[in-house]
Formats: sequence, C-alpha cells, structure tokens
Amino acid sequence: MPNDANPLGSLFGGKLVQWVDLAASIAAARHARCHVVTASIDSMTFLRPVRIGQLVILKSSVNRVFRTSMEVGVKVFVEDLPTGECKHVSSAYLTFVAVDKDGARLPLAPLEIDPAQPDELRRYTGAGLRREYRLQLKQRTIERDGGA
Repeated sequence: MPNDANPLGSLFGGKLVQWVDLAASIAAARHARCHVVTASIDSMTFLRPVRIGQLVILKSSVNRVFRTSMEVGVKVFVEDLPTGECKHVSSAYLTFVAVDKDGARLPLAPLEIDPAQPDELRRYTGAGLRREYRLQLKQRTIERDGGA
C-alpha cells in the first residue's frame, strides 16, 4: 500500500523486516505453543524492490529447536498480480526464545524432522552451524561492550 512505500514507490525495508519478524513469530509460537520473543535476526539482503500493488508472500518454517530457543527461516517473494510471476526478494533467519508470562525461558519440545527429506535435513544442519556462529558473535559482543 502507498503508506508502506518510499517516494520511489518501493516498500520500506523496515516494513519488510517487520513482516518477516511477524511471519517467523507465528511459526515459532505454533511450535512452542506459548509466548515467544525475538532474540536475533540475521542479516537481510534485499534482492529486488517490492512495488506498490505487488503481492508479498512470506513463507516461514522452524528449522531447528534447541533447549529454549529455535531458529526460524523466512523466505520472501513478490508476485506480480497481472502476470502471476513470482520472484525471490529476501531470506532471513531469526532466533526465538520461548518464555512464560514473566519472561522466564521455557524448554521447547524437539522438532520432528524426516531425515529422508533433503530440504528438512539441510535446514536442520544449517541451523546448527548458524547457531554456533551466533553464539560466538554474542560472546565477542559481550567482551567488547561489557555486556551492555
């Protein structure tokens, strides 16, 4: 819609980030069956603009569950309504933490994956590698900034 766009008629990047966070939080909450909060969003690259009047499609899935956190992947597509042509716009990985009403972390049920499904196995394995990187980055940030 026009109120979501910049003067060039393209969707604001921040608006797309908001929608990605929302789509991911829905997938996370469905798995957790409780409140979830966003712990991190990996970088996003915008591959092409989304123009006013185009349809934005977001596909989210839980890639892997750890003890109290999980990684959710989101792929964003744009569809040109007159032609039906779909193009990839962006992808992101987000980490969510399950919490109770007081904000305390809650343990999560494991994610059931089918190892015979290559996409599921790829997402599961990749999530473990990305988690290691995120934890290293978090530690470096704490050391550099003193935890604040």
